Amino acid sequence: MSKGIEFKHWTRGGTSVAALAVAFAGVAHAQAAGPADTSAATAAPQDQAQPDQSADTNQDIIVTGFRGSLARALDEKRQSAAAIDSILAEDIGKFPDLNLSESIQRIPGVALARDGGEGRQISVRGLGAQFTRVRINGMEAMATAGSSDASGGTNRGRAFDFNVFAADLFNGITVRKTADAVTEEGSLGATVDLQTAHPFDYKAGLTIAAGAQAGYNDLSEKVSPRAAGMISWRNADETFGVLASVAYTKRRIVESGYSTVRWTTNTAGVAPGFESYLGTTCVYPTARGPSTTPACVEANNLFHPRFPRYDYYISEQERIGATASVQWKPTDGTTITVDGLYADFKGTREERYLEANGFSVAGACTATSRPTNCGVADVDVTAATVENGALIAGTFDDVDLRVENRFDRLDTKFKQLTVKIDQQLGENLSINFLAGHSQSDHDNPVQNTVTFDQFNVDGYSYDYTDRKHPVFNFGTADLDNPQAWVLSQLRLRAAGVKNRFDNAQLNLNWKVSDEFSIDAGASYKEYKFRSIDLRRSNGTTAAQDTNLACCTLPGDTLDRFGHVVTIEGQSFFAPDYFAAAEYFGLEDPTARDGAFRLGIEPGLAGNTRVEEHDKGGFVQFNFNHDFGIFNLRGNGGVRYVQTFQRAQGYSFLGGEATPITSSRTYEDWLPSMNLVIEPSRDFLLRFAAARVMARPDLGSLPPSASVGVSGANRTVSAGNPNLDPFRATTYDFSAEWYYQPGALLSIALFQKDIDSFVQTVQSSGAFSENPFGLPDSLAIAACGNLYPATCNPAFTNWVFSVPRNTPGGRLRGYEVNFQQPFRFLPGFLSNFGVLLNYTHVSSNIKYLNAQGQVMKIDDLTGLSRDSANATLYYEDKLISARVSGAYRSGYMTDAVGTQGVDSQGTNKTFNLDASVQINLTDQIKLTFEGVNLTDQYQDQYVDSRNLLSVYHHTGREFLVGVRFNY
Repeated sequence: MSKGIEFKHWTRGGTSVAALAVAFAGVAHAQAAGPADTSAATAAPQDQAQPDQSADTNQDIIVTGFRGSLARALDEKRQSAAAIDSILAEDIGKFPDLNLSESIQRIPGVALARDGGEGRQISVRGLGAQFTRVRINGMEAMATAGSSDASGGTNRGRAFDFNVFAADLFNGITVRKTADAVTEEGSLGATVDLQTAHPFDYKAGLTIAAGAQAGYNDLSEKVSPRAAGMISWRNADETFGVLASVAYTKRRIVESGYSTVRWTTNTAGVAPGFESYLGTTCVYPTARGPSTTPACVEANNLFHPRFPRYDYYISEQERIGATASVQWKPTDGTTITVDGLYADFKGTREERYLEANGFSVAGACTATSRPTNCGVADVDVTAATVENGALIAGTFDDVDLRVENRFDRLDTKFKQLTVKIDQQLGENLSINFLAGHSQSDHDNPVQNTVTFDQFNVDGYSYDYTDRKHPVFNFGTADLDNPQAWVLSQLRLRAAGVKNRFDNAQLNLNWKVSDEFSIDAGASYKEYKFRSIDLRRSNGTTAAQDTNLACCTLPGDTLDRFGHVVTIEGQSFFAPDYFAAAEYFGLEDPTARDGAFRLGIEPGLAGNTRVEEHDKGGFVQFNFNHDFGIFNLRGNGGVRYVQTFQRAQGYSFLGGEATPITSSRTYEDWLPSMNLVIEPSRDFLLRFAAARVMARPDLGSLPPSASVGVSGANRTVSAGNPNLDPFRATTYDFSAEWYYQPGALLSIALFQKDIDSFVQTVQSSGAFSENPFGLPDSLAIAACGNLYPATCNPAFTNWVFSVPRNTPGGRLRGYEVNFQQPFRFLPGFLSNFGVLLNYTHVSSNIKYLNAQGQVMKIDDLTGLSRDSANATLYYEDKLISARVSGAYRSGYMTDAVGTQGVDSQGTNKTFNLDASVQINLTDQIKLTFEGVNLTDQYQDQYVDSRNLLSVYHHTGREFLVGVRFNY
């Protein structure tokens, strides 16, 4: 007698059957079946596979737990007309994931970008986070957070930050990879649907699930708590239910390593150049002109790090989230669902640096600057190792050093409320109404930095021969002596991003016959975005970071607000931000006659508003017909959308910041088609084609022109409110073979012809020759007291940026997906299973120069050519265990570069996670998890030479806990 395995299935006519018992013989036609698995880490939803009373079996196996979630996800994928992949219920609850994005990365084609050791943003099939649209409970939403500069800083764009949410709040994730008319516009890559739990998901009566964990990080050497709980109740008549859930996480993270900010040549970024090179004095006919000394001409064209340095971050994070849901069925044909979601992700981050900042300071030496901060022009190169045009190691005299202590407070609050009404009108007509509001407020009210400088150090050296482990020698520097340092900067910032979504949509479905139906509907969406960037201000655009007239230290020394710290084994005297904040009153805008007042004037480019009103409608035809030799189903339709945009920026006119507003309206017709051909019960072919669009990133739209001076950076940026959206025509083909229960072998081919792209075009040169027609007075004001020695409109180290539409290019690739439970193996081996997927993507995007000419054809930024995921799992009545690996190849973050470099990006990563669950009883489970077991480093590069930009790690995390369900 064979044993039946219960799972959802289908018939050739397309009708879903509650469950179908299938006799399954293994490779040898005689398998030793494993024990029935009834375990669950959380309460199993009611719609999980249940025994089919009509099935002709002698013994039923109810597939629950991890295997059950996989079976239900495959069932959803199989029955969908569009190409989708899902993670359901137990799949999320039992993966060793810190947040949602780390769960989503298990899906084929999804790659993950991390921040602080956990996932932050995703890309799908090579298209980055700004091209991926996220809906929560059916409504588009935005969640934004902040991070260190190396990890992207404050999110001022359309990308969704998944680290705002704990995975415990959701019981379903669906990634929609092909478009249909029913699904709203706004994505070039994919639409990600996140679903919170509902009371009608669970059986009548009371359902409770809870868990608690303690986590230990081997780099921070701290223990952190995590906890989650859910309670759901549904009445006996199954017409009313309520549910609430909550999740809490507290973490302490240490991030340690090295960085350079960027590499540059003296001719491109810090002219005029070195004072001498290997004993040869460099001659410069003019203060900014190139050297006429042959050895120095060659030396000044070598790449060198701008800030060779040690980095050390300490982050404290606290994340709390909650959901609430009420469902009511006043009649058999009416269901009303009200969902609420709240998240608060807050934290602090302290950053410490020991660096040679003098390599980034431009300008000729003067009588006043030479004794102190003369920068590169005072540096003597006494020894050099050159490889591939880069000064990868050297010894130097007259080098200026800096120590920094930066402190950030960050808080993101997310709120969403949705109301959904499903109404059946007769036997063949139904309507669906959805309305909701969401808001995401990210506040970074304190982003302050205190710096000390030490000048003219001899015998300083760096060595990047091993790019991942550079070696520094600080020569004659007196690193731990407070008397050797001087206060050089009090840099104050505050940032914020506010997003608001209001959605309303009405959809109608008319079932014309068993084989044909029509969907039609209309939608309205209002989106408001505001970006805030405040800096030390005296009411002008002048940078105030180095204005220390307020802060002389009569009779005091730096040890009043400094202390000795150690990074990577190197001890040195450094600022103590907390002592400095108290000493100077840095967080009090009234202190020291308003010296620490914050205003928008020095950072106009970061103060913007964008408002969008989107009106749309669609019609879609759905069909399903059995032709005898094959079944054909799918849909075809068109969506129309009109976009109204109003963008506001600032420019400094008449001595004050003046708002500038621009608006425009454009429309799109977006046809789509999805076909599924089923030649047999277990094999299907998918075809899809669609016209898609994604709106320009928010920072590109405001009609502002802004001049920025921060440290050694000299930037001029302008927005472009007349940008067209990204537009593309997409094609997809896949073959899927469901050859055994719970098993899948599939391959998908996809292509996106992007014919409207947005690129930020950069150029460099003297501000006096800027392409925007801005007067030199703006540059002089922005330079402040750095003018004229190290900041001057005549210098050629200004970088100009403006977004523009470009021709785009083609993206194509393929995915291979394999899932296999090893039921055909004997004994305990039958409890194993494997999930494997691999994605390859390539693209040919045309990148333009400032003159509008194609300067290069290369991959899309954010595109990893190769990504792969592998999970080996074991599950029986007592134990559930998993090992999961995620690989992502390198990708570019900047395709055109700046200051002489040709590109910037991130190198390949591999993350390994593991988990074990032991079922003590049907209700109580012990859990053990390991996250980032490879201690993967964040490895960012500069230029095609693969020069080091950032090399940080956050350590491994180990968690032990207990789960309870009733």
